[in-house]
Amino acid sequence: MTSLVPAARRPVASRPVARRLLVLAALALVVAGVLLVWAASAGHAATLPMAPKPTPSPTGPGDGGIELKINTPDNAPSSAVVTLIGITLLSVAPALLLMMTSFTKIFVVLAMTRNALGLASVPPNQVLAGLTLFLSLFIMWPVLTHVNTAAVQPYLTGHLDFSAALAAGAKPLSGFMLAHTRQEDIALMTRAAGIPNPATPAATPLQTLIPAFMISELRAAFIIGFVIFIPFLVIDLVVSSALMSMGMMMLPPVMVSLPFKVLLFILVDGWGLIITSLVQSYAGGST
Repeated sequence: MTSLVPAARRPVASRPVARRLLVLAALALVVAGVLLVWAASAGHAATLPMAPKPTPSPTGPGDGGIELKINTPDNAPSSAVVTLIGITLLSVAPALLLMMTSFTKIFVVLAMTRNALGLASVPPNQVLAGLTLFLSLFIMWPVLTHVNTAAVQPYLTGHLDFSAALAAGAKPLSGFMLAHTRQEDIALMTRAAGIPNPATPAATPLQTLIPAFMISELRAAFIIGFVIFIPFLVIDLVVSSALMSMGMMMLPPVMVSLPFKVLLFILVDGWGLIITSLVQSYAGGST
């Protein structure tokens, strides 16, 4: 029995099957390649162990820890310690300036002089404070030089530790304050503190000497201010009496007496006299 399909067209029926086989083979190759790449990457990761983090040794040098050096090899303080001490002194410098120097007395005297003249804000407080500061430095310069020679420089060079330098630096300041402190004020503060009286004034502790020194300074400043007020008070009384005798009671006496007080202050060189008196009041007690 002969086939009805022509012989020339028989191979055409097998072409779709061949194409499917080629596609399946290509997919198999792609999947095999992906599996090979994944297996290679996994094997590479497994052969590279993670390096452990280095544990810093607390005592070994160069381990990246914090190392604080108080002194240098020559027993001098390190720059960090000197900087810390300098910042601390700057923070307490206003209190030290008010309590342990001549600043309080000079400023009070200058302020009372301004009030005696009848000038409310001339010179301003900034000018008075600046003048007082430089006068205090002028008066305290021998004491500061002694402190620098006896305490600061030996500490910086390593010849004294901090405690010894502090004790050596306190002696010149204590000597200055003792020279201008009344024994009555020292006894007052000693009784207030409830401690026994010191054997000698030089044995007075600083916590008692400093307030006693401030009380003595305020007392001396008020005495000087009282002496300054008297001539200006006389001028006010004379001007008031003259205005009352002329029947000019509506005119404020202060407006009339102010030019006369300023003129008198200029003629007697008031600022020079006051500053000279203040500087001489500390003569002999600055060492």
